[in-house]
Amino acid sequence: MKNRRGLLMMALAIVFGLVAVALASRWLLRQSPGAGNKIVVAATDVSLGQRLTPEMLKQIDWPADSLPRGALRDGSKLAGRVLKTSVLRDEPLSEAKLAPAGTLGGLSALIAEGKRAITVRVNDVVGVAGFALPGNFVDIIVNTQAHESAISKIVLERILVLAVAQEVGRDETKPRVVNAVTLEVTPAQAENLDLARSVGTLSLVLRNQVDPQPGTTEGATKGTLLAGHQLAAATPPPAADGALQTEPPPAVARPRARLATNASPARSCVGVIEGVQRTRECL
Repeated sequence: MKNRRGLLMMALAIVFGLVAVALASRWLLRQSPGAGNKIVVAATDVSLGQRLTPEMLKQIDWPADSLPRGALRDGSKLAGRVLKTSVLRDEPLSEAKLAPAGTLGGLSALIAEGKRAITVRVNDVVGVAGFALPGNFVDIIVNTQAHESAISKIVLERILVLAVAQEVGRDETKPRVVNAVTLEVTPAQAENLDLARSVGTLSLVLRNQVDPQPGTTEGATKGTLLAGHQLAAATPPPAADGALQTEPPPAVARPRARLATNASPARSCVGVIEGVQRTRECL
């Protein structure tokens, strides 16, 4: 009886030991990366618009519980694909960072579906002193003549800068003064922009990349620009003691006193001297 109980306890200990070993092994397999958790990353820094080659790709092990969303596992299918965003070395690749299959390299790979690219001529002032870099958003102002008066008006808002000059790199932070900027617009915006640069001069206004609020304005004219100045000119300046100086009222012309109509006319008088007496006779 005692031997049977001892054998039963030994069997239970063996079973529990095997279960513990199995659970521990399973936990360790989950913690350590395995062959099934390999993902494709960049083997070197790659700029947007470049076509991927096998030398630019490699596979590395990645923990199963922290796999990046959309991570790709088969690098052989990525050869020839074009990047639409820059990636750094050892950065995981995903479909969101790739242009559609069959896209050629270059600027065309960066244009979103339904959009167009148009280039406008700029200078160091129009180009926001070189701070309008690829990846930034700008508003476009046109200055032209309307109804015999000059007007400046925002005609396009939140326009993406695709490239400056012939470069599309978006990892630069230093200003670059160039003579042309390529913008991403819709077909309707492309028509408006082409008309705007033919009727006036263009200026770029750099805006916050995460600010979606529209800048609704009525435009600026000479009248609105000088309205405050005209009002200030019409208001007299304050006196030294703080009181307003007022101009003296205009003098009121007083009518001249009229001579009485019944006044007697002037008479001629002659003095007569007789001895020591003096008399005056008037005609």
